[in-house]
Parts: sequence; structure tokens; C-alpha cells
Amino acid sequence: MASTVNLFIFLISIFICTANPMFCSTSESHRHLLQTPSLSPSSSPLPLAVILSNLGFNDLADASLNSTISTVNFPLTIFAPTDSSLLTCPSCSIPLLLQEHSVLGLYSFHFLRSLAFGTKIETLAPTRCLTITPSRSGNSSKEVFVNGVEITKPDIYKNGFFIVHGIQGYVSHLSSISCRIESMTTLSFPFLPPPTAAFAATRLMLKDVMGRLRTGGYTLVALAMRVKYPELADLKSMTVFAMDDLSIFGIGIGHEYVANFGFHIVPNRLLMASELAELAPNTELMTMDKEGKLVVTTAGGNGPLVPMRINYVKVRNYDLVYNKRIVVHGLSTPFPRIHLHDRSADVSIRISDGSLGQ
Repeated sequence: MASTVNLFIFLISIFICTANPMFCSTSESHRHLLQTPSLSPSSSPLPLAVILSNLGFNDLADASLNSTISTVNFPLTIFAPTDSSLLTCPSCSIPLLLQEHSVLGLYSFHFLRSLAFGTKIETLAPTRCLTITPSRSGNSSKEVFVNGVEITKPDIYKNGFFIVHGIQGYVSHLSSISCRIESMTTLSFPFLPPPTAAFAATRLMLKDVMGRLRTGGYTLVALAMRVKYPELADLKSMTVFAMDDLSIFGIGIGHEYVANFGFHIVPNRLLMASELAELAPNTELMTMDKEGKLVVTTAGGNGPLVPMRINYVKVRNYDLVYNKRIVVHGLSTPFPRIHLHDRSADVSIRISDGSLGQ
């Protein structure tokens, strides 16, 4: 089992360097992407139709009023074709084109330039992917193409909730096989049957969170969530305790986190920092691991010198990424398994291996 997990981590490390070479030299360059304003229930961004109209994308603005994109209430990046570009496809459905040119998450032009050549990103249109191809030029004016169409007006709108890039060129509908070319840099997701209304939002928000984790130094967690996507997509909400890539690769017990990822997910509960702080000592939290529970071993709300601990591990960063149904908190070491009947023995074990208090 250990050798299998180690092989998995090794392959993921190759993926990280392939998908984003900048990570191999430093992860700090991407950490700022996690600091973009998170979606809270009270968020009320400017209507998309108004934004697009003000930018001169009148056809897309009209289409947004008659498209399901008008109900999307979490961060999006839109690659907006001009009205003249839309004339190159008179038989196209503009509301569908809008979905095919919209992706979950915030992709600045600076970040798009850092992507590996040929990176695929799934759009709001199911099983349809855009292909990002930065030019090979080494200068600062490096161009970026989306399905062969150049981004001519990068970052023309950014408000922490929407990013709009202007593109100009031939436009057509995406192929049904646009996501099928398997590549280590493909950001696509398993096909699932059409969801019920109750779970549709969760699936979209999952993709939002995975995209933001991947660009913020938590690539391995994002990939683990992708692997468990069919299970996670049917949850009403969830709380995830995540280790960043440097922590996983930098400590000798990082493989435990990968092997026990389900043990770090509390299903159907959205526990923001304020809710965690209110949990009493000895509170038990069910996880996706049927054989394990998490236990609040030190209650929160006691100040920075006596922070909250779960299974004797300190929660290092609260509310890293969150939206209405998913919240991710940061750890520096994986949760150990403890036995409720003899916690004192577990404390001695954690002290002996040096992980208590991390």
C-alpha cells in the first residue's frame, strides 16, 4: 500500500511541474490566488449582463439574460468574443457559446501565460473544454490563445468575482470530444448523469473550489477531490481539511494524507471558522471514512496561543477557500487516528513521533 501511495505522489509531483513549471521553483507566486475574495452568502456582484454590455459585448450581454449562466453566483472567467466575431457563426446559439466561453474560477492573464502548452479547462457547458496555448515567446508580451483565438484584451474587467478577457477571431461551438484527449494537464471532470436541482449547485461549486485550490498551491488536494468527484458531487455540503503541496512533499508522513483523504472530509456539514470555534471539547465529527471520526481535542476560541486542535493537530489556516456549500481549512500535518477509549496513549504516540502540536 505504501509503495502504491508513494508512486502516486511521485506521479503527481511530475504533474505539478508539467502543468505549472513555476511551482517547481516556488509556490509563493501562486498563493496570492487563494487570497481573492471568497464567495460568501451575502455576495452580490454586478449583474453579468451589465458588465458585458458596459464592455461592448452586447450580443453576449443579451444572451446572458436567457442563459443559465445568469444564475451562477460564484467566481467565473469569461473569454468574450466580440459581436463581429460572433457573426462568423450565424447558426450558433449565442447563449450556448457564452457557456462554452465561461470557466469556473479566476484565471488572470498572468496566470494563463504560466500554464503548460495545450492545457484544457472544462467550461460551464458539460463535457466541453477550452484549450489554452500560450506562445513560446520568452518576452513579457507573451500571447495567449484560446482554441486558437488570441486574447486581444486581457483582464479588461476584474472585480474579484468575474474576470473578462476579450478575444477576437473565428468562433464556433466546441466539439463533443474537446475534453477526451487525455493529458496530465487537462482540467476536466468525470461524466455524471444530469444532477437533480438539489445537487447541481454543489457540482459547480466543487469545480470552483478545485480550480482555486489547484492555482493556490494545493494541487494534490485538488486532484484528490477530482478522483473522489463522483462521491463528493452528491453531497449537500462539506468541510475539507487540506495540506498544501509543500507540506505533503516536505514531510515524511505526507503519504498518510493521500492514503486517508476521506478521513479529512466532513460530509454534509459546512463548518466555517466561526462554527469550528463554537464546537465543545470531545465533539465528534463524522468523516467520509466509515471507520474513523474526528474529535475536537482542544476547543477553539481561546486565542492564538491556545488554538483549536482536532485529533491533537492544530488547524493552521481557516477558511482558505469557501463558497456557499464548501469550505477548506489548512493543516500542516495529517490527522492521526485516535481511539476514544484511551486518548492518553494517543497523546504519547503523537509526542513520540514528533507530530503533536504541528
